[in-house]
Amino acid sequence: MKTMIAGLCAALALVAASGCQKPEDKRIGPAEQAGREIDKAADKAGEKLEQAGEKLDEAAQKAGEKLNKATEKLGEKVEEAGKEIQESAREARKEKN
Repeated sequence: MKTMIAGLCAALALVAASGCQKPEDKRIGPAEQAGREIDKAADKAGEKLEQAGEKLDEAAQKAGEKLNKATEKLGEKVEEAGKEIQESAREARKEKN
């Protein structure tokens, strides 16, 4: 009886130990391995593209803000020039009279 229990314990331990180990899959060939490497590279490239897209969005937003400021300044200058032209026209009319 003791021998039988000891045998069962040993078999149980063997089954438990083999369940913990990762069996090597020898069916993976070079094409499968290459495919896995391509998948990893594609994932990395996708992450990099996403990061680049975020940076481009930030740069576009900053450029847009700067463009808006430049447009405002240009508008102010055009307004000033228009006022000066009107003033010159008024003075020219006064001189004629």
